[in-house]
Amino acid sequence: MALGVEPGRAGDLTGGRLHGLLQPGRRGHVLDSAAVGADEVVVVFGEVLGELEAGEFTVGDDAVHEAGLLQHDEVPVDRALGEASAGGRFEELRDRHRARRVRQRFHDGQPIGGHPLMDASKPRRDGVLKSCRRRSALARCHVRSVRRNVDATERFAELVRRPRDEVPLDETALLIAKHAHPDLDLAVPLAELDRLAGDVPDASADDIATVLFGDGGLAGNTVDYGDPRNSYLDDVLARRLGIPISLSVVMIEVGRRRGVPIYGVGMPGHFLVQPVGELDVWFDPFHRGRRLDEAGCRELYEAMRLDPPFSIDMLRAVDTRSILSRMLANLQQTFMRRDPASLVWAVRLTLRLPDLLPGQRRQLAGLLGGVGRFIEAAVELEAVAPDLEGEDAEHVKRDATALRSRAN
Repeated sequence: MALGVEPGRAGDLTGGRLHGLLQPGRRGHVLDSAAVGADEVVVVFGEVLGELEAGEFTVGDDAVHEAGLLQHDEVPVDRALGEASAGGRFEELRDRHRARRVRQRFHDGQPIGGHPLMDASKPRRDGVLKSCRRRSALARCHVRSVRRNVDATERFAELVRRPRDEVPLDETALLIAKHAHPDLDLAVPLAELDRLAGDVPDASADDIATVLFGDGGLAGNTVDYGDPRNSYLDDVLARRLGIPISLSVVMIEVGRRRGVPIYGVGMPGHFLVQPVGELDVWFDPFHRGRRLDEAGCRELYEAMRLDPPFSIDMLRAVDTRSILSRMLANLQQTFMRRDPASLVWAVRLTLRLPDLLPGQRRQLAGLLGGVGRFIEAAVELEAVAPDLEGEDAEHVKRDATALRSRAN
């Protein structure tokens, strides 16, 4: 992180620039001149709660980590968080974007979406201050949180771009959870998976299912299926509750540790697993790891009253990327009902999966636009347009233009 605070008093605004420190309690945008020429830059916004010492950082929980995806009146920064130009040249971080809006007057009090302290109640602000112990520590707490999330996003993107059979399911699933739990130490749930594998007496899928869903206590959450914690692998291991796909991830990973390769099976409506080489054997982790044959899978599917009719093709194995995509899709559905603000990170992670079809990217852009991420949605649509032809391409371009107009 390379955005520092220069020495000065609260309230200093040098040279009439936007750079510098704002008065405590005042809301607005901060661009520090120390960021110019730095290796990494972020846009700082939110509420300055006190004097900051030189070398401290300020940042909001909605810090930008993709170039060109800033919204509302946040200032575009072309190399946000490590995205440098090929030639290594850095631009002056002046307020050129807002300066072009000759009819608009800059207003520090304009709300910025996403920051947890903006317009928050006094008890909530006091709680943040109490947890950070002192005012100047607040900035450092925020920057650590955001930096961890950015690292998790970058690491996820790096891993899913590997060849299909080299994408680690356990780590990537935990990186999804880390976006909800920034303080998560991946070593802890990974060690729990190791421990569970150590409890399996014999290297067979039946023994794994018995240990995990018997003495191990893992079970499907039949009380609150839509709880997002059912999709976070660390929570699944800690609470011993999950949904079919997250419980399947546990069984797949314990199997891998025991030398028992197990496939994920993406049956619509209910994820299953199948041991490699056992052609008429499946396991249902949601229902205590019960063993199924093809007839049992058909019965399970037909009980859900889904379309189309059951076929054996529904029991094909899927790769790790497909599992991650389905986990993120589940979270997107949950967040649309329960926590729209969290929908953004789930969509962003999905967009980092390689080989998405243009139609999928359009749909994801629509989700971003639906929660007010107009510029980000427009950028995604503009990236999709060259992959389309004729009226489809023109329609996407018009949608992108409309989204940009809503951000102004």
